[in-house]
Amino acid sequence: MKLCIVTGSRAEFFILKNLITKIQKNKNFKQNLLVTGTHNSKFFGSTIKDIKKNGVTIHGIINLNINGDNSLDIAKYLSIGIQKFSQKFAKIRPDFLLVLGDRYEIFSAVISAYLNNIPIGHIYGGEITQGSLDENIRHSITKFSNLHFVSTKKYYDRVKQLGEDKKKIFNVGSMGVESIKNHRVIKKKDLEKLLNIKFNEKNILMTFHPETTKDQKENILNLKKCLNCLKKLENTSIIITMPGADQHYKMIYKLLKKFTQKNKNVFLFKSLGHDNYFSICRVVDFMIGNSSSGIIEMPSFKKPTIDLGIRQLGRIKAKSTINVDFNEKKITSAINKVLSKKFKKSLLKVVNPYEKKNSSDKIITILRRTNFRKLQSKNFFDYKII
Repeated sequence: MKLCIVTGSRAEFFILKNLITKIQKNKNFKQNLLVTGTHNSKFFGSTIKDIKKNGVTIHGIINLNINGDNSLDIAKYLSIGIQKFSQKFAKIRPDFLLVLGDRYEIFSAVISAYLNNIPIGHIYGGEITQGSLDENIRHSITKFSNLHFVSTKKYYDRVKQLGEDKKKIFNVGSMGVESIKNHRVIKKKDLEKLLNIKFNEKNILMTFHPETTKDQKENILNLKKCLNCLKKLENTSIIITMPGADQHYKMIYKLLKKFTQKNKNVFLFKSLGHDNYFSICRVVDFMIGNSSSGIIEMPSFKKPTIDLGIRQLGRIKAKSTINVDFNEKKITSAINKVLSKKFKKSLLKVVNPYEKKNSSDKIITILRRTNFRKLQSKNFFDYKII
C-alpha cells in the first residue's frame, strides 16, 4: 500500500517522527514523505536538516516560499500548495494520505488529495483552539477525511458530532506524548555547552504564537505584558523558541529578538530539535506562552504550564496547566503560584489526559486492516441529541 505523509513544521514532524520511522520499516507500506511549510525556510531554521538527521527518507519537497505573514500571503501559500500537491499526487498516485493537525499548508494537501479522490487520514481532529484560525481549518480537514485518529475521548465525541462514522474514529492518544519516551535525554551541563546557554536558579521555557483571531497591535501589546513580567524575575534563565509561520509572526519574532539582545539571561532559538527541546522541558521550572506543547506534552514531565490568552482555549488541560489573561498582575500571580512548594508538590499526582500507550502502533494496526478502496465515498451520520 502506497502511503503518503505530509509534514510542514518542526513541531509537527517530531510528533510524527516515531510513526514515520515505523512505517518506513514496515513491509506492508511504501511510504512517500512530502516536506513543505517552514521546513525549507532559513528564517525558521531550515528544519529539513533535522528530518534528514533522523534517517528519514524524503520523497518530495513542496516549496511554498514562505516569507510573508499577512492574510494575503497565507491565502497565496494555500493556493500554491493546492496546485503543487495536486501535481505531486498525480505523479506518485498514493492509496492514502495521512496528515496531522490544522495548518494551512496541511489543508492545501488535504484539498488536493480530496480533488484527486485519495482517501485521507487525520490525526488530532476534534480539538478546539478558540484564539486561532487553525480551529476552523482543523474541523474542515475532519470533514474531508475518511479515518480519524483522535487523542482523547472528548475529541472522539466531537468528531462524531461533526457527522463522522463512529467506526472510522479511533482514540489513540497523543503521539507527542509517546515521543517523550523515545527521545535521547541530554544532561543539563551538556545542554549548556551544546546550545551555548546558561541555566540559573530558576529556568523558564517560553513559546509565544500569534493569536490569529486578533490583529498585530493587540498581539504585540500582549507579548509585551508577558515580557514585562519575565524581566523582573531574578536569578532566572529564559529559553525562547520562535513562533510558527502564522499571521503577525515577523513582528513577534522581532520583539523577542530585541528582548534577547537586551537581557543576557534570555536565549532565543529558531529550532532546538527534538532531543534538546524535551531535555530542556525536563530542566525548566515551568513553561509559559500559548503553545500546544505546554498543554499536551509538558504534563508528562510533571512540570507546570502557564497558558496565556485564548489561542489554546478549549483544549483539555491537565491540572498542571493554568490559563490566565494577558494581565500583568495575573501573570505574575500565576508565576508565583507555579513556583510555590504547594503547587510543585501537587504535580506528583498530575495525570496527562493525552497519554496512551503505543499510539503509533495503534495507527499502523488500523491502517493495515483497512480496505482503502472502500473509503473513497463517505456519508454524513446524524446522531440523536440527548
